[in-house]
Amino acid sequence: MKTSTSRTLLGATFILAGLNHFRSPEAYLQIMPDYLPAHEQLVAISGVAEMLGGLGVLLPPTQRAAGWGLVLLLLAVFPANIYATQHGMELFGKNVPRWMLWARLPLQFLLIWWVYKASVKSKNPSP
Repeated sequence: MKTSTSRTLLGATFILAGLNHFRSPEAYLQIMPDYLPAHEQLVAISGVAEMLGGLGVLLPPTQRAAGWGLVLLLLAVFPANIYATQHGMELFGKNVPRWMLWARLPLQFLLIWWVYKASVKSKNPSP
């Protein structure tokens, strides 16, 4: 996939994912580890960070910094994915099968690779 197309798809993915934090916060609240404070605020902050990161990878002057920010965000939210594997998760009123929650863990690293390849390591900073 051409870098600019990949980056555009990446940006749109993060913008939509960030918006979903406000549309369906319960999906994120249920996988917040107990040891973290202020769950509602953290869900909102991570949603805003995803949207800003998604916008940032689309703009040449901020592309690399936004890419690094998204990599850090994906690492920061990884404990929530682990928590989901341990405690389960519901989407649309149905339990997500445990195998899907486990499969999500390595996919997080694939997503990190995509962010890095499309925005941080990109040789062509133009969208």
